[in-house]
Amino acid sequence: MKFRVEQGVVLGLVLVIVAAVALLVSWSSTEDNIVRELEQEPQVSVYMHETGQIRDMPMEEYIAAVVAGEMFPDWPVEAYAAQAIFARSFTMDFIAAGGVKDKYGADVSTNIEETQAFNAEAVTDDIRKAVEMTRGQVMVFDNRYVRAWFHAYSGGITAQAKEGLDYQEEEPPFTASVELPENEYVPDDVANWEAIYEAQELQQLLADAGIDVGEISDVKILERGPTERITKIQIDGSAKSEVVSGPQFRLAVDSTRMKSTLVDQFEFSNGQLRISGTGYGHGVGLSQWDAYKMAKEGMSPEEIVKSFFADGVEIRKIYD
Repeated sequence: MKFRVEQGVVLGLVLVIVAAVALLVSWSSTEDNIVRELEQEPQVSVYMHETGQIRDMPMEEYIAAVVAGEMFPDWPVEAYAAQAIFARSFTMDFIAAGGVKDKYGADVSTNIEETQAFNAEAVTDDIRKAVEMTRGQVMVFDNRYVRAWFHAYSGGITAQAKEGLDYQEEEPPFTASVELPENEYVPDDVANWEAIYEAQELQQLLADAGIDVGEISDVKILERGPTERITKIQIDGSAKSEVVSGPQFRLAVDSTRMKSTLVDQFEFSNGQLRISGTGYGHGVGLSQWDAYKMAKEGMSPEEIVKSFFADGVEIRKIYD
């Protein structure tokens, strides 16, 4: 379990950044992201962030490296396969929106702040098998690519985008809040976590994120969403008071410490903020640890994917 806990920190960082990237390109019903069948597997131009080079590779080779970058090295094939469908859907939608052509002249980047994690060296036989078994498969709603949000662990219930991500546009029609059973596979520090901030540290973290209220006198929850995730927080300081969204606050105070906005304790007293809760990530879309459990229980990749979204989401094969 120690290995998984350490890996969870790394994965959490990836998920946070991917969530931020996902917000930049919103789902829409424009012509750009209409799903079309392709005559052959597409080639993807990949900007290699580490070297500055651009490499062309087959889509499935790219997807395998993404799955290896986004998931643990010892998970069930069906969980990898579900992640592959997500990665492929994200990639096709991202490219349809222009990718990183304006910045690098490429479709995607290996910089996790811009697209998805990428680790070709970590691709295993099981990951190759998972990618091959879902070859060409993407998520579709109303004949358009689904925005493939995912996170590490739901805490027992997933959220829709406006609650979990502070999504500023109309709620996409494919999102859903899904209740999930107790998950015995989740690491202890993900199922139940605690974060403690001294007032001076909290002030600095918030100021670094552009939320400068001066010396902090109080922090309190103003609003929770339908799944009880924090959606609004008020911060009182010597300079001013400011209201921020729950997701914004979490990112500001280090989302590897405040692992989610699904909290049961949030108390500022004696110059210290104490938070405890469950879950890891924004809570929208696929929950990876719940996908792990579903795979262990024999569900297919397609069943796993559909479990986290609204009716009407389909899995479509767009090339052989």
